[in-house]
Amino acid sequence: MEGLQITNRLDAAQIDQAVELINAISAHDGLSPISEHVFLHLRHGGDDQGKHFLLHEGGRLVGYAHLDVTDEVEGPSAEIAIAPAARRQGLGTELITEILQATPSHKLRLWAHGEQADAGKWAQAMGFRHARTLWQMRRSLLAPLPPANFPDDVLLRPFIPGQDDEEWVALNSLSFADHPEQGDWTLDDLHRRMAEPWFSIPGFLVAADRVTGRMLGFHWTKIHGFIDTPERQPHIHDAIGEVYVVGVDPTLQGKGLGKALTLAGLHHLRSRGLVQSMLYVDATNTAAITMYENLGFARWDVDVMYRYQTET
Repeated sequence: MEGLQITNRLDAAQIDQAVELINAISAHDGLSPISEHVFLHLRHGGDDQGKHFLLHEGGRLVGYAHLDVTDEVEGPSAEIAIAPAARRQGLGTELITEILQATPSHKLRLWAHGEQADAGKWAQAMGFRHARTLWQMRRSLLAPLPPANFPDDVLLRPFIPGQDDEEWVALNSLSFADHPEQGDWTLDDLHRRMAEPWFSIPGFLVAADRVTGRMLGFHWTKIHGFIDTPERQPHIHDAIGEVYVVGVDPTLQGKGLGKALTLAGLHHLRSRGLVQSMLYVDATNTAAITMYENLGFARWDVDVMYRYQTET
């Protein structure tokens, strides 16, 4: 088979070829060209919410790309992998061109791993600009986990859809005023995520003033690969918990509420039978990194995001 194939589902032979390619690249480069989450999708053949791009030359798979179109807010995201012997031949450019054609809005995010200089230069030449550098940090939930201690005047409760929506959006904007992507979320952005199969009310924790009921902070957890019911399960793989978003009223910063909320979320994830937790944090957010390290998290990987810039 020659040329490019685009599919939502991979058959067993395609999975084997793609896994072989990823493993060969990982051995050559010393790191994986795709994230673990994408690799798990690949191993299970994919789903209707993503596309796989397979590029064959000489009967061998020399290029692979994954396009995730599930995030209507941030836009689609892509990751690509090119066989070491087939690099600098324009194959990466060919794959990205096809991916851009599959995303009419061109609101495309491209992820690279390990802050590779060549990847940055190539992305810039393709019309992308550096947008963010994220640390992925991980912590075992089997290790000792300190209790989540809240002041007596703070009530920890689940998020209440229909009641908390507007107040949460306002607090999220305050908490992330210096973070445009997170701080600009609207009610529609919230509701889109609440409609996702992974959304769980017990995993969306709110800290409120016990007397006035005012929302003081929140910890929204997420479970990747959680099997709830077949009709709500978009993909199946080993589950891992995520510290998705933690926010605190800026006037309460430095009082330990963020730490307590983070621990409360970790206890919730552990209660669901999970053994591993992860989170993403901007490399420039040294205060958050320090807090997470003090809670037992360690850097696992580095992800660099580039955004496609359309001509104006």
